[in-house]
Amino acid sequence: MRSYYDELSAARLRSCYELGPPEVQAYLKAEIDFILASINPGSRVLELGCGYGRVLGALVPGCAWLVGIDLSLPSLALAHHERLAGSAVSLVQMDASALGFRPASFDIVCCPQNGISALHVDQQQLIAATLRLLRPGGKALFFSYADAFWPHRLAWFRIQEAHGLIGEIDESATGNGTIVCKDGFTATTVSPDRFVDLTRELAAKVTVSVLRDSSVVCSITNDNAA
Repeated sequence: MRSYYDELSAARLRSCYELGPPEVQAYLKAEIDFILASINPGSRVLELGCGYGRVLGALVPGCAWLVGIDLSLPSLALAHHERLAGSAVSLVQMDASALGFRPASFDIVCCPQNGISALHVDQQQLIAATLRLLRPGGKALFFSYADAFWPHRLAWFRIQEAHGLIGEIDESATGNGTIVCKDGFTATTVSPDRFVDLTRELAAKVTVSVLRDSSVVCSITNDNAA
């Protein structure tokens, strides 16, 4: 089963986002605005699966230290040269299943645009590892698609299919939040109930909400005292 991070990187990944219709652009902006609202001046912020820097570029002004990780070196190079040139952002090739940062390094760890599914790692382990990176009072923000956004999401993937960015969609196997292509490419989601299950045993404050009928947001706050 292949995902975005197997098939798409750098300019191809950028094209996927640039081709998004108005409903998709509004959805993407809403997620960035949500992250920005969680950042205070001087925040230390990590983005998981930063790709070509689409989100990082918007976060630069409010951060004391901003880090993006991704497995794709071409995507990181594109981020450095086109989105983040001249900014003090650290870009690191790193597997999200093996986060090599010291505990309590960040105020915010974010994983936007359904990254928790697209990374194809153990989701429960990823969330637990992320919590260990948070300072007391810090937040981890994970996003996935809301059920109500399904028609817009499917239309967006059909546009990507038409432009040769993903394979032919298997319409008979696609549905219930999962998009399947005949070449093995698959895109899944995390439902609100699934986020609750994934975070049930955490010693942290967890809030699961729906943002603008487009995103499911799981916000995890490290309540441990300093």
